Amino acid sequence: MANYAKVVDNIVTKVIVAEASFFDTFVDDNPGIWIESSSAAMGYTYDAARSAFVPPKPYASWTLDESTNDWQPPTAYPDDSKVYRWNENTTNWVEVT
Repeated sequence: MANYAKVVDNIVTKVIVAEASFFDTFVDDNPGIWIESSSAAMGYTYDAARSAFVPPKPYASWTLDESTNDWQPPTAYPDDSKVYRWNENTTNWVEVT
């Protein structure tokens, strides 16, 4: 079994778990294509040039690390065992107290 993502206009609209042979007889009359993936979820974007699924951008200031397909903040998460949340207005981490 594998995960397959239904991609419509580069956006994942559905994810199913199926055997590859399922698609031998499956008839899908709706637009889009099915792509095997271990990392896609609803709302992800499919980058066909890189054959990669990219999660939605969490904040406007974050940039995509194309080697990992993860969004990165402009300031690294503090490494001090405390809990932080992102503040987009200040583009910095704020300790949760």
